[in-house]
Amino acid sequence: MNQPLPEYLVQGEVARLFPVLATTSKEGRTTSILLACLAKIDELGRDLLASAGQRIGARSKVETYTEVVPAKLPTDTKDRPDGLIVVSVGTREWRAFVEAKVAGAELDAEQIERYRQLARDNDLDCVITISNQFATTPTSHPLELVKKSRSKIPVIHWSWMYILTTADLLISRGDVSNIDQLMLLNELRRFLSHESAGVKGFDRMPREWTTLNQLVSSGGAISPKLAEARIVLEAWHQETRDLSLIMSRLTGTHVEQRLPRHHTADPSKRLNDEIAMLCDKKQLGVSLGVPDAAAPIEVVVDLSRRSVDVGMTLRAPEDKKSTKARLNWLLKQIKNDSIQDLHVRLSWPGRSAQTQHSVVDLRANIDLASEEKAQLSPTSFHLFESKLLGAKFTQLTNFISEVESIVPAFYGSFGLALSSWQKPAPTLKAGRDDAGDVSTGAIADESETFEPE
Repeated sequence: MNQPLPEYLVQGEVARLFPVLATTSKEGRTTSILLACLAKIDELGRDLLASAGQRIGARSKVETYTEVVPAKLPTDTKDRPDGLIVVSVGTREWRAFVEAKVAGAELDAEQIERYRQLARDNDLDCVITISNQFATTPTSHPLELVKKSRSKIPVIHWSWMYILTTADLLISRGDVSNIDQLMLLNELRRFLSHESAGVKGFDRMPREWTTLNQLVSSGGAISPKLAEARIVLEAWHQETRDLSLIMSRLTGTHVEQRLPRHHTADPSKRLNDEIAMLCDKKQLGVSLGVPDAAAPIEVVVDLSRRSVDVGMTLRAPEDKKSTKARLNWLLKQIKNDSIQDLHVRLSWPGRSAQTQHSVVDLRANIDLASEEKAQLSPTSFHLFESKLLGAKFTQLTNFISEVESIVPAFYGSFGLALSSWQKPAPTLKAGRDDAGDVSTGAIADESETFEPE
């Protein structure tokens, strides 16, 4: 039985699991299958739509459509949204147009702005974009022009890998209660992971990566106004977003980029600060937060050294006084014997400069760490693995594959075994065993006999 169309559509089809489309319509097929699953699999709809601010409960109804034509459509436009999502709770409705791209097709900022206007004209609440481009969060769009727009219609972005990762986590954690929906979700996961769906991760740096490396290796300076620098930084952002999804699938939990609050609030400041880091230090970086891990995973890409450093920073145990005791606390946590590229950077109180030693050297002679710091104790340790990539560093695809190999390997070999130090709970003071020992009379007697040590 045909489902009646909403009054704000003059044309559209209910999203089908098995769409009857031309074999060349990869985009339409993939979008239809996704939207049908979003409406039919409760937990998938719940998790994806939560990123758009929609809470899906027992009374919620999710409907999805493809090949939609809005009722209010300018006569001079050929724009047609790829889909529509409607969430109903009682008499309240939330509606969003969907614009999807697959394979190498990229979103068009001007087209998205036109869809925002269409949404406004037809009383819709949101536009959702889907592509192989990556966003730090669904509310932070990968296109700068979309983020800077003054339109009041919000745009939510899902990368296809974000959707695939969401499906994978739901399955691996056993979150889908209905067996039929679980089987359907697994089929969606299987479909999206097949090359025919056009879903892919970030796998190649732009040509400007080679240009920038040549500039650095020849001793040149990177200018903040250099176009290649911004192109490379934008590509690095794509890679780090993909890397967080890779780590999510590997760990079975949501791994997210850790950004300072001022960068989250002001993306332009983040861009300017990271451009300054690239120009001044010739470095790119990212911090990945793994739930319940001892510390975030910190990744530093150094163009001068052609290296990738991956590490975690731990607060030194304050219940141990000497450098040797504090450092032993860390070294005992390193269970893996493949430590040839493993180093410890020690931070010291005040303005005392950081020091650094290889774990191989510290295991042979732990007193190395105390040289010229005899009166001090370290405040924190940065345990990191440093990989020199040589020629692979400048290669567009090899650089990405190396990063995506090095980061999980460090976490699996070392990060998993690390524990953060926690201040122990306070003990009962000597001579104070119960409430009577801290009564006013007992404290008065103690005051009478008190002698400073």
